[in-house]
Amino acid sequence: MPYLTLRDGVEIYYKDWGNKNGPTVVFSHGWPLNSDNWENQMFFLANQGCRVIAHDRRGHGRSSQPWDGNDMNTYTDDLQQLFEYLNLKDVMLVGHSTGGGEVVRFLGRHGTSRAKKAVLVAAIPPVMVQSESNPEGTPLAVFDGFRAAMEKDRAQFFLDVPSGPFFGFNRPGAAVSQGLIQSWYQQGMMSGFKNAYECIKVFSETDMTEDLKKIDIPVLWLHGDDDQIVPIKDAALKGIRLLPKGTLKVYLGGPHALPNICVDKVNKDLWEFLNA
Repeated sequence: MPYLTLRDGVEIYYKDWGNKNGPTVVFSHGWPLNSDNWENQMFFLANQGCRVIAHDRRGHGRSSQPWDGNDMNTYTDDLQQLFEYLNLKDVMLVGHSTGGGEVVRFLGRHGTSRAKKAVLVAAIPPVMVQSESNPEGTPLAVFDGFRAAMEKDRAQFFLDVPSGPFFGFNRPGAAVSQGLIQSWYQQGMMSGFKNAYECIKVFSETDMTEDLKKIDIPVLWLHGDDDQIVPIKDAALKGIRLLPKGTLKVYLGGPHALPNICVDKVNKDLWEFLNA
């Protein structure tokens, strides 16, 4: 399996599939998952002749579980090092949830010289947590509840989240997939406890308002209007106004887990945007 040893000795696992000479698409995953959560999109695009790359963020999946560096700047510096190692250029970046925040901070922090487009899927920017400047945000107590649940019984918490709001399986008439629940659980339990615990602060409190304003490449934002994890009103509807070249596409009735629940639709939108 391919690994990259980073500047601080952390080992990052990554996948590099498809045609090495094809259009390059780089994926960033959500919390507390890993690159496996993108397998439907990666398989589809690789079969269209693309080169598709996804890494397990530090502390997640098959990557190292360092005690330190669980912050958005370090995440994006790790991604930049992967870009340099693989000499990636003219990339379309795709990020889901926390991974969408990683894409936004990456482009705001490291610029767009290696990227030509970006897609944000149910992404966390501008900032999730409620504050005086963000009164519509999610109260801090909700995220404190996440941390308390992890400390009490992480395994049960990591079953409760996918069984309910993440995939929208708590909605009346939802077609519940035990396979998706177990896959989410498996990926989540592969993450380091401290890494996943500290990432709650990362995805809830990192303010990416200024990063969004800096992004000078076309950005497609996909968001479900029934997203119970990252409500559209405090994410996409705000963030799209900050992007110089942003386009918002709302999935009616769409949950947070668009890449898993709306597979064909997401694949189609990625393919069309890549070729636009």
